[in-house]
Amino acid sequence: MFFTVALYTSLAIFSLGLIYKVSTWFRYSLGIEAKNISTPARLFAALRGIILTFFSPKLFTLLKVFVLDVLLQVKVLKQDFLKWAMHMCIYYGFLLLLLMHGLDKIVTSALFPEYYSTVNPFLFLRDFFGVLVLLGVGIAVYRRFILKVPRLRTSPMDLYAIIILAVIMLSGFLLEGTKITSYTKYQEMVEEYTVAADEEELRSLEAYWVAKFGVVSPEVKGPFDADTLAAGKEAHEMSCLQCHSRPQWGFTGYTVAKVTKPVAPLLDRAKASSILLYIHFLACFIGLAYLPFSKMFHIFTTPLSLLVNSVMEEGKSAPANIATIQMLELDACMHCGTCSVQCRVGVVFETLRNLNILPSEKIPSIKALVTGKKLSAEEIRNIQEGLHLCTNCHRCTVVCPAGINLQELWLSVRETLLERHQPEFFVLSPLSLYRGLMQDSLDPDKDHYPDPIELALKNIYPNGIPLHMLDSDTPLVPSDNGLSGKVYQSAQASTFSHCFRCVTCTNACPVVRNYAKPSEAVGLLPHQIMHAAGMGLWDIVFSSRMLWDCLGCYQCQEHCPQGVCVADIIYELKNIAVTRAKEKLTKQAKT
Repeated sequence: MFFTVALYTSLAIFSLGLIYKVSTWFRYSLGIEAKNISTPARLFAALRGIILTFFSPKLFTLLKVFVLDVLLQVKVLKQDFLKWAMHMCIYYGFLLLLLMHGLDKIVTSALFPEYYSTVNPFLFLRDFFGVLVLLGVGIAVYRRFILKVPRLRTSPMDLYAIIILAVIMLSGFLLEGTKITSYTKYQEMVEEYTVAADEEELRSLEAYWVAKFGVVSPEVKGPFDADTLAAGKEAHEMSCLQCHSRPQWGFTGYTVAKVTKPVAPLLDRAKASSILLYIHFLACFIGLAYLPFSKMFHIFTTPLSLLVNSVMEEGKSAPANIATIQMLELDACMHCGTCSVQCRVGVVFETLRNLNILPSEKIPSIKALVTGKKLSAEEIRNIQEGLHLCTNCHRCTVVCPAGINLQELWLSVRETLLERHQPEFFVLSPLSLYRGLMQDSLDPDKDHYPDPIELALKNIYPNGIPLHMLDSDTPLVPSDNGLSGKVYQSAQASTFSHCFRCVTCTNACPVVRNYAKPSEAVGLLPHQIMHAAGMGLWDIVFSSRMLWDCLGCYQCQEHCPQGVCVADIIYELKNIAVTRAKEKLTKQAKT
């Protein structure tokens, strides 16, 4: 009764969790285009897309991807054999064990009318599939904690998945081993299945099971003579042969039985098999109920992501379907770390220690953002920093074994965050050039959100006065504010004192050449920034747009006859300004 209630409870939780998870794919969205598409419209678009795909040549693409990438996981194999072996062992071992053993009354019994879990080939296969899962878990532990793959981070979700799988498998093997040696279980079997057997016949049968099946009897001890074993074998063949193969075929359970044989009577009296039965089934039920909310949910969503993305066409697929797929992709991530290993800017994490720089670590943060979880200003800034440090090299998308279009995901999250009216300092970096080039297609309204550059500048130096707004009579007063000491910390930055205003850097600057009246457009010109820094005029230095419009092309630095590191100085000034602005915002958030 207890197990029945627990089973139906876990199934109910699993079903509700599954419904909730699938509903999030249609209820939440990222990006500008998706936010105005209703849930019914997305459901209809998804249904229409599925029907059209099944009645088009794309069906053959789906079949190809299903065989190569879902069943054989060729994409993973091309990247790392050890990771491929881990996935194959866990995926197929767990799936086959679930179908053959966990759902034996539904699946196996329907396919094989003579099925018993204690006869071959089912006895052997059950242990074999369990060993496959344990082997996969062992490889996962080895890769994460011993091999320590670079940038592969272990989250609590990873540990929960490993622990639940390990508990299910190990408790199953221990349960099988204790049942083999248990005299109580043997007695229960005799009472249920032997019919009209006399005392001598029962004693012969018991001797046979002690000798051949590993039962530890408190009364019957070996060695036994040939006649007793022959009589026991005959009784076994009459009553037990149909539903019991030799326990050696269950090689893991039999190994446990051999190891625990000296303490078997003690375990039997303590009802170890009953305790292990509860542990095993409860672990299975907890794993089933927790599955939609855990990392293991990707056993369903990753194949879906691979199949759906294989038939999507850029620029042709419906925006409603793209919005839905992006939400599906958040659940399809298996946190394998492949994208982080291949990320071009992943090395920056060693300096900034912001997990959101690593692609695989952005996914949990994006999930929290999308589902409306309350995030602090610092958490949002960390997400922004990770997104804007991305160089849009597409490496993460190309190597993702789940087929997730990570590059488009980052772009959509950027646009979502730009609507939050918070300063995003990395939009001031040339690394955000991609968004600038895409601005017309991303923001046709132009008034969709405040200019992120202006917002960032306002937070960096709110009291600064642009040079072109100063009257000729306005005195220029040096303002240290603790900045000069910071600038002089590096050898490159200290070279601004060598500048004698020959204007070579300004003449070489492509930004300056882009404007008819550059001083009005960008404030200080490169040579003026060097001179103003030398005079300690930080107000006008940090309020100058030139500091932030710099492309980092190094033309100014390469042409300077004095060896002034103009581009390096501008980079350092920007880093100092952004760092001070972040510190100020952090203090404001705490107060």
